[in-house]
Amino acid sequence: MPDHTKRADPARENARADPAPADWSPETMRAALGRASEWTIDYRRRVGEFPVFPAVEPGQVRRALGDRPPRAPDPFERVLADFDEHIVSGLTHWNHPGFLAYFSSSTRAPSIVAELLIAAVGVNAMLWRTSPAATEVERTAVDWLRQAVGLPASFSGLILDTASTATFTALLAARELAGTRVRADGLPGGPALAVYTSEQSHSSVEKSALAAGLGHRSVRRIAVDEAFRMRPEALEAAITEDLARGVRPAMACATIGTTSTASVDPVEPLAAVARRYGVWLHVDAAYAGPAAMVPEQRGRFRGWEAADSIVLNPHKWLGTSLDCSVLLYRDVTPFRASLALTPTYLESEDDETDLMDIGLALGRRFRGLKLWMLFRCVGTDGLAGTMRRHIAMAEAAADRLAGGGVFELAAPVSFSTFCFRAASGGDPATEDHWNREILARVNAGGRSFISHTELGGRYVLRLSVGSIHTEERHLDEVLEALHRAADELSPGGPG
Repeated sequence: MPDHTKRADPARENARADPAPADWSPETMRAALGRASEWTIDYRRRVGEFPVFPAVEPGQVRRALGDRPPRAPDPFERVLADFDEHIVSGLTHWNHPGFLAYFSSSTRAPSIVAELLIAAVGVNAMLWRTSPAATEVERTAVDWLRQAVGLPASFSGLILDTASTATFTALLAARELAGTRVRADGLPGGPALAVYTSEQSHSSVEKSALAAGLGHRSVRRIAVDEAFRMRPEALEAAITEDLARGVRPAMACATIGTTSTASVDPVEPLAAVARRYGVWLHVDAAYAGPAAMVPEQRGRFRGWEAADSIVLNPHKWLGTSLDCSVLLYRDVTPFRASLALTPTYLESEDDETDLMDIGLALGRRFRGLKLWMLFRCVGTDGLAGTMRRHIAMAEAAADRLAGGGVFELAAPVSFSTFCFRAASGGDPATEDHWNREILARVNAGGRSFISHTELGGRYVLRLSVGSIHTEERHLDEVLEALHRAADELSPGGPG
């Protein structure tokens, strides 16, 4: 038996001799929250005054923070001052109205308040019994989202951190359903599996295959049409070829709103192919999925109700703060079969509602609160109205840009995203260099931040409207900057 006899503990004796408060007093916390809330309100008011992308060198912020942890506490006002001076100045401001790169993750005010309340209660919603309300708020908020985007009641789900995690979790379920017995036997000696996704899909599909142990060679990049949509006949050909080779199809991933062009795969015929061969269909609607709330956009989602799993990211277009990615599924059984593992000390009578059984994480943040609060404080009409406005602004900006005689669209405008390039009809390499220089010049100006991609082997520029702070004047500003940069940097021009 181990000896549990008490012995002298120098650290404990020192702690008794030098007591320190375990936490701030209520008065200190009230003052700090007051300062922080005033800073937050002021920041949101003046965020458009910052350069979207900071003019800092690698390591500059870290050097300003010091190389040793402080032994004694600093007053909060000094910490906040350092945060404002050294950290905020080194941020890329995703809430900036000129942030038009990637897919925006701007944050609505109700989500900021919700994050404070989430931190205040500090619950871990791994089991129903570890915080019943947190589990039920999450289930309620997810079901409200399901209803808002028009999916049938056969779907349920939960909130994960990002779409990459959601896709990985869906692939694990698909892998188990493919009859591989990976959970019991591991991967060695099992049948070869294949994952199908378009040439335009997000890298998370490929990364999920790597993480799931299927290997890079398991991923089949399916050809797209002239509008960058996956071709159903190409998917079917790839599946039949694999079956003939003894490779087992595990999952097909269709995308509604691809990363580069926001193109929409034809989900209905793709679902028919997947159903014909018994392949799990996952739909990546991380960016565009919430736009199904907009009645005139609903037709673009035809067929997604046949999917086995769908991912949507409220932390993109809806304005919740990171991290809030909703994974919806038709049948929970494959998800539980892939990873559910309950040690004795976590057993309870409420296992059916224990969301820790789905996915890798055991601990779970109270993410449902910020989505629930978003619906309560904004409403589905308000959310749809914002997305409708963004779509209209993007369409108008693309028309103006393409009509200016310098730029041409490189893909159809889709949702609130469009790709374009400056075109002179000259040498492709020279043109690509021209577009790279235009991007660098516009982003260096600090007022706008756009991104780039590659389509058909050509370097193209990309603009996506998604920040709740973006107005028409900010698009006017970036269009003017683009034309000015194109003129100054044109081959043979003054630049």
